[in-house]
Amino acid sequence: MNALMFFTLTIGDWIDKTFYGFDVWVYKIFGAMQNGFLTWVAKAFTALGDENFVIPVAVLGLVLCFFKKTRKYGLALVFAIMIGTLVTNIVVKPMVLRIRPYNTLQGTPIAEQYAKWYAGAGGFSESDYSFPSGHTTAAFEIAIAMFLCFRSRAKELKAAGEKTVMGKLAWIFPVIAICVMGSRIYLMVHYPTDVIGGLLVGTVAGICGYFIAKVLCKLFEKVSFLDKIDVERISKKGFNPKAVTVCLCVVLVGFFCLSFIPALSEGAGHEQLCAYSGAEYDNVAGDYDCLNAARVDDEKYYAFDGNDDGIPDEYCKIHWKALHGDETEDQE
Repeated sequence: MNALMFFTLTIGDWIDKTFYGFDVWVYKIFGAMQNGFLTWVAKAFTALGDENFVIPVAVLGLVLCFFKKTRKYGLALVFAIMIGTLVTNIVVKPMVLRIRPYNTLQGTPIAEQYAKWYAGAGGFSESDYSFPSGHTTAAFEIAIAMFLCFRSRAKELKAAGEKTVMGKLAWIFPVIAICVMGSRIYLMVHYPTDVIGGLLVGTVAGICGYFIAKVLCKLFEKVSFLDKIDVERISKKGFNPKAVTVCLCVVLVGFFCLSFIPALSEGAGHEQLCAYSGAEYDNVAGDYDCLNAARVDDEKYYAFDGNDDGIPDEYCKIHWKALHGDETEDQE
């Protein structure tokens, strides 16, 4: 058990060291691209992977499940988001424990350059661990699920002799997901390797969501009372497809605004990235305040009274190590 715990607590460090050169190389490319317009664009795309957008989309997916014509889309969305969220936030992030770059790059050769890029992009901070990127996972789980659904529907329509642009429209989803992926690097809140991890998890989640939806839709067709679940039946004339499409677009724009508008004013707004920074750990305020708000309180990284205020504090991994030196290895 101790060996497993030690292994999981060092994965993030191993990724940092192994892919440092690659991550820095990509950062330099994105750092050279920075300007006011692209920062605005990056904030717009990153909003599409935020929970303020993804959660409402999941709710919309549930609603679509009650319409026979859109059931596959709804089920694919719900299961893709569910699988991606569980794998990323419940399994991988707590297992890898990779600290955000605005913490771990302090004191490295690229620290000064990175600090300028980070501040230039708005100084965003997140409240969880870094690997894999949750925004990227969310973008790809939705994109791949919808891509497969649109392509499948396009084949059905072509087989029936109908003309459709759904096959071409399907490509919009992965393109948007790639832009969301790039925005997380541009804003300097994720390592490039984090978004690659998010791409892989999101893609697998999207594929799984699609095939689960496909199986469930066949099940609905075989079970009479399930097949009759269709809100559209309440209207004798049915719903106008164009009107429904317009309504869905308006709803999605509303979800986007819900996520994007707060992002415009978001940002750290100060130069000191952590209350504990550099060689000295002098916290004048008496409270631990780290922009990487994730805490660890277990046998390895236990809470301790680092401020001598009589109250044990739970520190993020990097600061626990900095304050305790090599104590982690001594406990083995």
